[in-house]
Amino acid sequence: MMLSEVTPVPQAILPVAEFKDHLRLGTGFADDGAQDALVESYLRAALAAVEGRIGKALIARDYVLETNGWRWPDTQALPVAPVSAVVSVTVKDRDGVPDLIDPTRYRLEKDAHRPKIVATGALLPGIPVGGVAEVVFTAGFGLVWADVPVDLAQAVFLLAAQYHENRHEAGERMAMPFGVMALIERWRTVRVLGGGAA
Repeated sequence: MMLSEVTPVPQAILPVAEFKDHLRLGTGFADDGAQDALVESYLRAALAAVEGRIGKALIARDYVLETNGWRWPDTQALPVAPVSAVVSVTVKDRDGVPDLIDPTRYRLEKDAHRPKIVATGALLPGIPVGGVAEVVFTAGFGLVWADVPVDLAQAVFLLAAQYHENRHEAGERMAMPFGVMALIERWRTVRVLGGGAA
């Protein structure tokens, strides 16, 4: 199984100005925008770290899940939440010939932690030997930064601020700060029984 982002978070959506205010960077100088690229890189790194830790997409975007076999014959859990839509399900044979599956054959079962696609009949479409199924779906809390829950937005700012503060500590491994962990704890997915039910 492999998960890939189809569309990255657009630059215009990242709260670069708000984060610069959070850092209390000086303004009114001739080189006000000189650090924007650096600030954006810290925000992207912190966003990825928080999303990876909680299994949630903060900003809505498209993903593609590729799998050689369904988790269960009638159900496939999606590894990122919250999912707002399944865009398409395509099954490819070993030669890569695609077969776009009729959307009436499956439905999205929304869940805060483990959304799933579920067969509307008895089974999800079969995947040929050596073939792959591709599920394209949209996940995220919303299209703009204001849609991100406030505790998660604050966690991203705190972590990005740590990256900014320790930017000269090359090669040092940093643990996620306690304050960030406290903010994201309620959003983390708890897996029991090795994910057997998902």
